[in-house]
Amino acid sequence: MEMEEIKRLRYDSVDGSGLTSSNVIRLESSVSRKNGEAEYLGILLDKNGIEYFPQDNPLTVILDNNKFNRTNYADWLRNLRIVLDYENQGYIIDKLFPHTLPNGSSSEEHEMFERWHADHHKVRSIIHASMSNDVQKQYDRLDDVASILQRMKEVYAIPDRHTGYVATKEFFRAKMT
Repeated sequence: MEMEEIKRLRYDSVDGSGLTSSNVIRLESSVSRKNGEAEYLGILLDKNGIEYFPQDNPLTVILDNNKFNRTNYADWLRNLRIVLDYENQGYIIDKLFPHTLPNGSSSEEHEMFERWHADHHKVRSIIHASMSNDVQKQYDRLDDVASILQRMKEVYAIPDRHTGYVATKEFFRAKMT
């Protein structure tokens, strides 16, 4: 990979030093063509052993910079939806994941099931990657995205203040009969 190709992709190391042609010691990659543009898939390793993963979705930087840390549930969920909508995978968090396919299903249904299964796995990985390490440990045993999000909502979601205000206002305005 030439230096200009490395510059086109955004890589950040843990310490913020970035990736340069002088500190790359190994490149494992494959090139695929998507819409006429080269897409580099693989791992770059620097002298310190830090791995750099090219990002297919430039919006995943949002989740990298705003990892879920127990206090930012609403912001994190909004950012997760933005990233998943960009990837056309938002349906995974909105609909239940079918765990089995009925017998006698058509090839179209099999294809859709396989796509759903692959997208579900990707979304689960994105969710786990966008959590702080201590939170990841709590949810790493859950395989279903819906279970992860439901449990997170139960624990970390703060009820909408406006909804509470409207309910309280209606309660106090109600006439006792």
